[in-house]
Amino acid sequence: MAILARINHQLASGLSGLRKRFKGDELVTISDYLDERLVVFLEVDERDKAIRALVDLLDSNGKLQDPEVFLRAILDREKIVSTGIGMGVAVPHAKIEECDDFFLAVGIQAKPGIEWNALDGVPVHLIFMIGGPNQEQAQYLRLLSSLTSAIKDPERRKKLLKATTPKQVVALFEGC
Repeated sequence: MAILARINHQLASGLSGLRKRFKGDELVTISDYLDERLVVFLEVDERDKAIRALVDLLDSNGKLQDPEVFLRAILDREKIVSTGIGMGVAVPHAKIEECDDFFLAVGIQAKPGIEWNALDGVPVHLIFMIGGPNQEQAQYLRLLSSLTSAIKDPERRKKLLKATTPKQVVALFEGC
């Protein structure tokens, strides 16, 4: 819990600085970015296979102009620091020129978890992949902040792991 709180604090701090440069303070609602077609139940044994599965899902649903560019951006981001943020959650993310808008894909790996070199050493079961345009830093930070706030809830995480359909996954974020 401390790891997510720290990330949320850092994101909030970043947002407060950005608010001074941008008019308005649009709220980002996670459910606006969720789509049942972008939820997948995984059965993989490695981080890179999970990432590839989510990139393929995004590509097959028309979200990527060049899936290899996005895949490289995600993997390059992982080299900087693991996106395994703790409590069995990873948030791989990248911004690229080829994106027009933000998107969110969800991967659920119920058992066994995936070694992700997470900050707390816990294997990952919930993966939230975010992509978006390079020039939209404020919106990007809002989306990350809203997502981390939503996944802090231990009951929501438990219910996500018990979900059996994409519709159930999307419903767990209604109003978030």
